[in-house]
Amino acid sequence: MKYKLVRTTKGDQLYKKPPTVEGVLADETVKALKELTKDIQDVVFKDVSTSEGKVTIINSASLVEKMTLQEIVLVPLCSHIHQIHQLSETVDLKDFKGVVAKLAGGHTLMYFQKTHQLLSIDTYSAPTRAITDTVTESTVIGPQDAFTESLETNISLVRRRIRNPMLKNEDRILGTDSNFKITIMYIEDLVNKENLDTLRERLDKVHYPIFTDISQLMQAIEDNPLSPFPQYYMSVRPDSISQYLIDGRIIIFMDNSQAAIVCPTSFFEMFISVEDYYNRWTTASLLRILRFFGFFLTIMITPAYISALTFHPELLPYELLLNLQESRSKVPFPPLFEVLFIELIIEVLREAGSRMPTKVGQTIGIVGGIVIGTAAVEAGLVSNILIVLVAASALLSFLPPIFLMGNTSRFIRYIFILSAGLFGMFGQMLALAWLFAHLLRLNSLGTPYMTPLIPRKATDLLDSVIRFPLEYIKNRKGISRAQKK
Repeated sequence: MKYKLVRTTKGDQLYKKPPTVEGVLADETVKALKELTKDIQDVVFKDVSTSEGKVTIINSASLVEKMTLQEIVLVPLCSHIHQIHQLSETVDLKDFKGVVAKLAGGHTLMYFQKTHQLLSIDTYSAPTRAITDTVTESTVIGPQDAFTESLETNISLVRRRIRNPMLKNEDRILGTDSNFKITIMYIEDLVNKENLDTLRERLDKVHYPIFTDISQLMQAIEDNPLSPFPQYYMSVRPDSISQYLIDGRIIIFMDNSQAAIVCPTSFFEMFISVEDYYNRWTTASLLRILRFFGFFLTIMITPAYISALTFHPELLPYELLLNLQESRSKVPFPPLFEVLFIELIIEVLREAGSRMPTKVGQTIGIVGGIVIGTAAVEAGLVSNILIVLVAASALLSFLPPIFLMGNTSRFIRYIFILSAGLFGMFGQMLALAWLFAHLLRLNSLGTPYMTPLIPRKATDLLDSVIRFPLEYIKNRKGISRAQKK
């Protein structure tokens, strides 16, 4: 009788009708593995003689270091074979897809030819990056370590900070073609069960061939994927993630991705840095106010320039209006095209600088900005005052500690620029009303995005735009809906 590999709704299963002995099924499983991996050069099949007969070792050479294979598998097989049986697990032969997943995940399979037994042991030891300081969320005060692309390393960095037996993590496999591993981490006696169930349901509905970074997964589980606003907080700092776990949030890690996702998240938390809790409350409050109002300033400064010069010159003081007219005396374009021109130049410089090597990119950004700005003014393409406004607007867009929020402000600024160019200050106010209405309609994992402002919770307001002293913000935030307050 012959075995067949049958695809079912539960995955690929290798089975035989009528049922036969387990040993024959193991033989066919190994044959099917050889057939499946015949064109994969780094999958190794090696026979080793032991006290229990020949053992076929199957592993992926690119995922398992030779020293790891020697210490964990080869030496025990030849000298202390009982250790292999103690440390390994028996493979479910009927789940052929699971067998392939173990091989692809860095496990070593051991087929005992005499007893027809197939065992698996975790030997994953692919090269990983060492723990370094963070570049995207650097701070002066506080810990300097950051997550890496190794899932196990990231989990250990969190467990070093939270030594609580209630800290749980669930592993899942995502990616219909790539089989990427993710981990959901939470504190069991704090996390809101409804939030946890909602997240599990969304992850179950994700069908995407490959995830190369966790930011792709974030877009797949957002409440409103069409919104320009990120609806979850992303961080590469273990201290920040640990703080959110203690608050009752849910954290998602992905293998081969450095950042972690915090679920749920509010709009105000996008302007909070973990360094705020290391500074005095006065300094932290000042910085938060700068970030929060800087977001609205960066989307309003250049549109206000267009509105004032095109539709509402009476809003400006007479002396300032004279300076503006004198600055624009040689500019042949209306303010709308003038602003769009210099904004696009800034975007080109920023994008070009980010794609070049670090030192070259910094030089291009600084020199390019000075040269092009000066040349544009002397050529009469833009005004001096607009150069100052655009530079201030670009700097303000970098204030939010979350890079994605800075990108959001850049996109929204163009909506305000076009609204101001078409309808003046009235168009700006319409765009602002749309912005507030959109923010009020957004949710993060089913929780209102504008929490704690709407719905209002007084204790949470003590740790929002203004950070009160630590003794006043001991309670967990309402957005987490934690079991323990």
